Parts: sequence; C-alpha cells; structure tokens
Amino acid sequence: MPVATTNKMTGAKMVMEAFKEERVEVVFGYPGGAVLFIYDEIYKQNYFNHILTRHEQAALHAADGYARASGKVGVAIITSGPGFTNAVTGIATAYTDSVPLVVISGQVPITQIGTDAFQEIDAVGISRPCTKHNYLVKNIKELPRILKEAFYIARSGRPGPVLIDLPKDISATLGEFDYPKDIRLVTYKPTMKGNARQITKLKDAINDSKKPLFYIGGGAVISNAYSEIRELIKLTNIPAIETLMARGICGDTNPLFFGMAGMHGSYASNMAISECDLLISLGARFDDRITGKLSEFAKNAKIAHIDIDPSSISKIVNANYPIVGDLKNVIKELLNILGDYDKTKTKKWLETLESYKKKHHFCYQDSDKILKPQWVIEKIAQMTDANAIISTDVGQHQMWVAQFYKFMQPREFLTSGGLGTMGFGLPAAIGAKIAQKKKYSINISGDGSIMMNIQELITCIQSGIPVINVILNNNYLGMVRQWQTFFYEKRYSNVDLTCQPNFVKLVESFGGIGFEVKTKKEFEKALKEAMNSNKVSLLDVKIDRMESVFPMVPSGGAIYNMMLN
Repeated sequence: MPVATTNKMTGAKMVMEAFKEERVEVVFGYPGGAVLFIYDEIYKQNYFNHILTRHEQAALHAADGYARASGKVGVAIITSGPGFTNAVTGIATAYTDSVPLVVISGQVPITQIGTDAFQEIDAVGISRPCTKHNYLVKNIKELPRILKEAFYIARSGRPGPVLIDLPKDISATLGEFDYPKDIRLVTYKPTMKGNARQITKLKDAINDSKKPLFYIGGGAVISNAYSEIRELIKLTNIPAIETLMARGICGDTNPLFFGMAGMHGSYASNMAISECDLLISLGARFDDRITGKLSEFAKNAKIAHIDIDPSSISKIVNANYPIVGDLKNVIKELLNILGDYDKTKTKKWLETLESYKKKHHFCYQDSDKILKPQWVIEKIAQMTDANAIISTDVGQHQMWVAQFYKFMQPREFLTSGGLGTMGFGLPAAIGAKIAQKKKYSINISGDGSIMMNIQELITCIQSGIPVINVILNNNYLGMVRQWQTFFYEKRYSNVDLTCQPNFVKLVESFGGIGFEVKTKKEFEKALKEAMNSNKVSLLDVKIDRMESVFPMVPSGGAIYNMMLN
C-alpha cells in the first residue's frame, strides 16, 4: 500500500497529523484527563481551529451542524466516562440522520480497561447501535490506519458517525506514522452506480404511469443531487414532495413542488401519496412520520426506491423497483434515457394536485394583538432574504419552520429529523456559522428546547460566533401540550413552563444582546438590530400560548386522514 508520510511520533501527534492530511478545518471538543496528551498537541498545532464547547453533547451537535452545512466531515473530541456518555445523544442524532462525523473519545490506559477504573466506560459497546463503525485502539501500530479508515467510512456510502476510542497510554506511545493514501476494505464496498437494467425498468414504469410522484428524502441532500433532481422534475413535469430532511431540494417556489409530506405535511402532498400510481423515492427511508398507517400508505402505487444503503430497500415498504446506488449517479443515468418522455401526460394529475393545494394550504389566523409563530417565521425569511441557515430544536417551532420558511436551497435547514433531539439547535447553529461565514446563522427554538443547551451561548461569546437565537416562547412544552389537547382530553400533565428565566438578562449575563418581543413592530426592530450587530443575540418572542400545528395526522393514522384545523 502506498505510504504518504513516515515519522515516529506519539499517538496524540498522529491524530494531529491525520487531521492535517484530511484537511480538517475545525474541531469541537471538551478536554479531560484521558485526552490530555491530545489537547497538549492541539495547543502546539496551527492546522485547525478548536472550539471549546461547554458540554460534550453540544460538541457533537456543533460538529454535526458543521457537517450538515458544509457537506464535509465533522470532528469532535471528548474524554472518557461521563464525557463520552454525555456525547452519546449527539452521536445518535448524527447516526439517525446519516451525518458524517469522526469522534475521538479518550479511554483509560489499556492496563486499566475492565477494572472499573476512574472514568472508565465501555464506549465501544455503548456506541455500537448508534455508530456506523467504531474502534478501540489497542496498539499504536493500528492508529494511522484506523484514523484513515474512520474518515473514509464516515464520508462514503451512507454517511454516519465513526468512533475512535483511544486509550490514554496509546496517545502517549511512540510509533511510526505511516498514513495510508488509499483504503481497501474487503467487507465494505458501497455501491455507487445503479443497476442499468433496473434503471431502464424504472424509466418504463415512469412512461406507463398516469400519476407519478417524486418523493424526495434526506439522501438527496447528502449526495448533492439537487441539481439533477430539479432537472429531472423539469424534464418530466412530474410533481414532487419532500420529507423534513429534504427541505430546500426543490425550492419552495417551484410550481411542481407540493410541499412537505407526513404527520404535519401539506394536504396536497399527503393526498398525492395516497392517490399516485407510481411513488419514486429519491433517498427517502419511509419514516413512520411519513407513512402513518402502513397498510394505507400509497396503497394505489407501485414503489420505486433508490438508495445507496441496500439495507434500507424494502425495509419498511416493499419496493417494486429497487435500485441501490448513489442517488446523483442514478438520476444522471435516468436523465440519459428519459429524453423522449411525454411531459404533457401529467397535466390532469397536476391539475388535481393544484386543486388540493388551493383547497387546503398552510395557513393561520393572523393577529395584531398577539404574535403568531407562523408570522414570525415568515418575517425572518423575508428579512434575511434567503441568506441564512436555519437550525431548530424539536417541537411545534420545528414544524412551523418547515411549513412557513421558504427554503430555496439544500443545507439551509438543519434539524434533528430522525432522533428528534431537543438542544440540537444552538450548537448546530455554531457549527453552521463556522461552515458558512457569510450567511446569518439563526437558531429558532422553543422555550423548552433552548434550555437543554443554553450554556452554549458562552461558547458563541468566547469564540466570536454571532448566532441569532429566536425563542418562540409560549410557556409550554408546546407539541406535548398539543397532543394532550387532542388525545388526552386537555389533561396538561407537566408541560407548563411559566416558571422560566429572564432570557434577556440571561443572554446579557453571557455577554450577548437580548430583546423581549411582544409586537410585530418590536420583532422587526429587534431582528434588524440583531442582524446588524454581528453579536450573539437572543429574541424572546412571546407568542400565542394555544397555537397548534396543522395539518396533523394522528399517530398511527392514515396520512389522508388529516386534522386540518
């Protein structure tokens, strides 16, 4: 195997050299006893920037946000024991949404493993279900290869987090740094090119279909296939819908786009799934928030499923046209053979969907007396003029953003789709701002979610990262309250958050600027000031307490049975 460099150095120094080889720009982390040799080397190097978060979970979310916004591998370093367990939520969040991360955790020395030593935990065992791959380094000779493999596995195929658990004595041991240029893994060979015969069958199915529908998932973002998808939609005149993770792929002003699908999706998109005769999944995984009652999901349709992960094909919904491969490559092949497609065939189908869109579109009853969260989100989109990356936590605010913010490009919306992690938004916004310095990084959160990682305001202050935080404050765990309203006869059990800090004084205590907002005029003034300040800011926006998210499909129900108001 070709060798790039050969030098004798400590394991900790090898980590630095690997980061240099992989062109790592930023590392997020939190030091501790088991990673002291690594942090000593970080102190000496000038290859990358290190961002000191205030919690290990936040370090993972920040690396995650950086990866989502940049398309590159995010890197985080944490210590052993509680440092690692604190980070597990961040690792699992990235795993569920297929985000490429390399995570290095410290471990007690080799001789102490299995002795219940101070801050010892079985990181490899704990992380096995929520990492794409993981390693416990037992010999310094293995470390260069493991580092190279970790970056390769994290970014290739279906991306995901890779953990390297590095014992403290290994990080201090001298060894040869023979960093491989190429990786050859016998049991890991992602299929990048789709089967030509299957792609031709899909082309024939599209030609035979009267009501085809493109169902676009997060894989479209990961494979950077949005240009090809837009070309495919334009060439065929076939309508398209998106999942939460794919927001921005079509561009919200595209006349062939009929909205986000699923539990809080648009009426038109859910009816399109229910009435189509060919559902073409482009990098989507048929999450239960989309399918609802499986026996009723797309029951009139043949299913085409394109995904780079063969284990996803027919995992939940049986595929009539399974195609394993990189989405970008498969669509290019499809475009090459679809040249003679009669795009007038979908005219009647589109008229039907257009009538659904006009009949029930995303809407709300605006008010000049109390702020509506939907208005706030529309105003943010208008005032930032699509020059922002929006991150969210999880809950009502997340769904309102997905519904009412006009996303025009992929990687503009960062949210925890699969795991539904509260506390994701603020640290993810930190990573996003580092990845996209010229854009505003705006974290839209709820008053419950923001408290999960609010300590990261000081990370923003210390590192000079001007994240704008907009709290849609209804003094409730809003989405739980909504479910209790509709399905538990208004028994509001432990969702009242009227006891909360003064958010304005809190952000000011960290060194940022804060605004309490109760009116439209106050909101516009505060957001403008925050955007012009280039400082860490927080807008505490008092919204209608009882506003709910509609449409809503009751859990386990058929997606065509939507509560519309």
